[in-house]
Amino acid sequence: MSRSDNMERVPPRRGRAVRLRAGEGLRIVNTHGAQVVDTWAFNADDMAEAMSMEHLRAGLGRIYPRRGDGLLTNRRRPILTLEEDTAPGTHDTLIAACDVHRYAGLGCTGYHDNCTDNLHAALRAIGARAFHTPAPLNLWMNIPLDANGATGWAAPESRPGDHVTLRATLDCIVVMSTCPQDMLPVNGADCTPREVHYEVVG
Repeated sequence: MSRSDNMERVPPRRGRAVRLRAGEGLRIVNTHGAQVVDTWAFNADDMAEAMSMEHLRAGLGRIYPRRGDGLLTNRRRPILTLEEDTAPGTHDTLIAACDVHRYAGLGCTGYHDNCTDNLHAALRAIGARAFHTPAPLNLWMNIPLDANGATGWAAPESRPGDHVTLRATLDCIVVMSTCPQDMLPVNGADCTPREVHYEVVG
């Protein structure tokens, strides 16, 4: 997909929050093809209700959402619909957002940008606040599972320009974080976080 002039940018290692009215869509473009985007959605009228991966897995009966699926909140109702998805592979629902503790466990001795901090900074930038950090929908994240249920870390299978469109079924706030992971090949074999682009669509 070519990037249109009215698209906004999420810089590498950073987050952005967007308010959507019910019926509006958010198109997120994996501009360079290998970037994971941690994604959250909160009820704009009640931030205690948020998209929930554990409730989504129970509702779908599988761990990977597909085009046409409603993405459920912790109150078991759809907040977004995965309307369009051009990428091969999967979007992860298992892995928690990275945080300073994750990077410390990987051997980082100083502060490391992380999706948890990006979430809360993006919300503050639009005057909103979440009181917890739900597990995100990790767009384009490739977490292979073996026959014994063990997880791995692999580069995304998405291509430059692949995109998803998320359609709001409630008035909501969607937050995107270009995952800063550079110690595992989550964002490609070169472990380099990159920008993505997005736009609100009717």
